Amino acid sequence: MLEVIEKGCVSEAHPVPLLFVHGAWHAAWCWDENFLSFFADKGYRAVAVSFRGHGESPVDKPLRACSVADYVQDVSSVAERLPSAPVVIGHSMGGLIVQKYLESHAAPAGVLMTSIPPQGNFGNALRWIRHRPMHFAKMTITGKALPYITPPQLARERFFSSHTPEADVRRYAARLQEDSSRIGIDCLLLRLPRPKRVMAPMLVLGGEEDGAHTRNEILATARAYGTEAVFFPDMGHNMMLEPGWAAVAACIDSWLGTRGL
Repeated sequence: MLEVIEKGCVSEAHPVPLLFVHGAWHAAWCWDENFLSFFADKGYRAVAVSFRGHGESPVDKPLRACSVADYVQDVSSVAERLPSAPVVIGHSMGGLIVQKYLESHAAPAGVLMTSIPPQGNFGNALRWIRHRPMHFAKMTITGKALPYITPPQLARERFFSSHTPEADVRRYAARLQEDSSRIGIDCLLLRLPRPKRVMAPMLVLGGEEDGAHTRNEILATARAYGTEAVFFPDMGHNMMLEPGWAAVAACIDSWLGTRGL
């Protein structure tokens, strides 16, 4: 059984459950820090899943071999156990998984937070190569990312804005874990989203200090789904853990509320 962290219950005001999908190197804990309690207190049933091989979720093959299809299946298996189709909320690589999930699954809505865009993670990879070429080369050769993302300076570059306290950066960086090297290839070019197959309304969110995905990439994601992106100033990549996380959560709550969700 996959690790699932859950808080709250559906209510008359919010009858649809929320399913939170984490990004690379993270697990369900990243939603449990702030978001799950926020939405539970608002009257939602808030559920976060850890992909296979992440957090406390078991894996039945080498983690490095896990694919986008595997992670989509993880989301599907949790969604199917809920009493009704959930709103799916994905962060970063989890945003790509949400896009792929929505190609073949009906949902009331989807939310993409600093997500890999439909054109894939190629832009992010190129920026990593330019900025930290030796790190990228070693990561590619060894399949190991942690030495190049967990030191506090490097964690802040990728995941956090200049406004995040150093103690928080260190605490969260210490919880990061290795991810699948296969996923990296899938997200570059092999398993890219097909927005025309997605019928759910989408909310697209970006951070002005995002160290992974540029403003133009977030705007491209919004265009692909026929909507406009919402950007947060002074916000880095890990929007659910940054000091301004409550504004992001409130935006999602308001958007869902206007749709009766």
